[in-house]
Amino acid sequence: MYLIHITIDPDKLPAGQAESLLVQHRAWFKQHFDAGHFLLLGPYLDQPHAGVIVAHTPSRDALQRLLAEDVYHAPGWASYDVREFKAVMVSPQLAGLQGA
Repeated sequence: MYLIHITIDPDKLPAGQAESLLVQHRAWFKQHFDAGHFLLLGPYLDQPHAGVIVAHTPSRDALQRLLAEDVYHAPGWASYDVREFKAVMVSPQLAGLQGA
């Protein structure tokens, strides 16, 4: 599994396009969440323009291909810090954390 920290640089975004880019970014989230690639995601509450994704893909290369689809990726408008980890304990309460 992978933990991805995404930080968008708002100063790099084209003027007047921030909202439409965010809509596309959220559609990308939904596509891969619905496909089961993204297991948990959301914005950080203590850092603007940043968030986290917990992802599960067959390989790091597969994950890199998914990240490359994000509207912020190719132009370099966001940074993606990817860490691979192994979940050795998972709480049954995890589902109850949505929205917390």
